Amino acid sequence: MNARHESSRRFPIRFTGVNRAMAVLGLRPANSFVAVGPAEVTIRMGWAFHTTIPRSSITSVTADDDRVFGWGAHGWRGRWLVNGSSSGLVRIEVEPQTRGRVAGFPVAVRCVRVSVDDRSALITALAP
Repeated sequence: MNARHESSRRFPIRFTGVNRAMAVLGLRPANSFVAVGPAEVTIRMGWAFHTTIPRSSITSVTADDDRVFGWGAHGWRGRWLVNGSSSGLVRIEVEPQTRGRVAGFPVAVRCVRVSVDDRSALITALAP
């Protein structure tokens, strides 16, 4: 773990069912997580997605039970789904938008829906 994340708490991204097979692509819980630190939140799904959000830019954090139409890291126009499961989703809204990377390409990030093993703990950790 690098110095940037020393004081952070990690929440693994949830992988369930056949989505555990994403490990053959290098996407697994060991390198897919939400790290909550005192000043910033890092969301990483292996090589597929990465963003670091200043905590001061997070405008809302809620449990998300909306339908999911895919798994992995994908989105459009600043709205991203980063998941290995259809359950345990947390929606993190960001303003102003921040930057992220999807498969190495720069993207805007305004909202991230991320599946985690313990969403209530993540929501509590992100509370102001």
